[in-house]
Amino acid sequence: MNYKLLISIVPHDSGEFITDTAKKAGAGGGTIAMGRGTASNGILQLLGLGDTSKDIVYIILEDEKYQDAKDAIIQACENKKHFGVLFSLEVGDFVKAGSKKSVEKTGGDSMAENEKKETYQMINVIVNKGYAEDAMDAARRAGAGGGTIMGARGTAKEGDAAFFGMKIVPEKDMLIILVPSEKKDAIVQAIKVLPCFAEAGSGIIFCNEAQDFTVLGKK
Repeated sequence: MNYKLLISIVPHDSGEFITDTAKKAGAGGGTIAMGRGTASNGILQLLGLGDTSKDIVYIILEDEKYQDAKDAIIQACENKKHFGVLFSLEVGDFVKAGSKKSVEKTGGDSMAENEKKETYQMINVIVNKGYAEDAMDAARRAGAGGGTIMGARGTAKEGDAAFFGMKIVPEKDMLIILVPSEKKDAIVQAIKVLPCFAEAGSGIIFCNEAQDFTVLGKK
């Protein structure tokens, strides 16, 4: 059985609205994280991701329930102006607590099908606390519109730091940026040359293909 991770970025206190809508369409539930938007006014008009608190909603769905849940969320947000964005990621192995079995991915969209769609990338940047704005500024200069910042913390122990030569900074920022695929390489390059990335262990960047990217609500 295949699974997808459905992600919504919406205004703060709207996460329950998204999960409740998905549940009515067959989803089991979801997880809501808090973040803040970093978009400029121009991008705000497009995506509704301004400098305000955000809910980031994560919902894992079986493939056969994914389309119904996605359509239900889009329809429920139709009359909400600049409400947010919705996209999905492929899920590999999936393990449920209390189960000894993992569910492995068995297939997916063909390359021909993917080539018909405009593709987006989710750029994930984890840096020491206070540097996400620097990373966002560099990304914006390289063509990004805006992003969402979440607070996080590292889990390394002192022994790990000594072994890997990494400086421990418990508090972290996680920056999520959604961009058309053709802009990804330039944005990653702009971030990786920042002074805050010069020191080993000071941050990481990784990317995922964001599928079915949708702007929620009225433009």
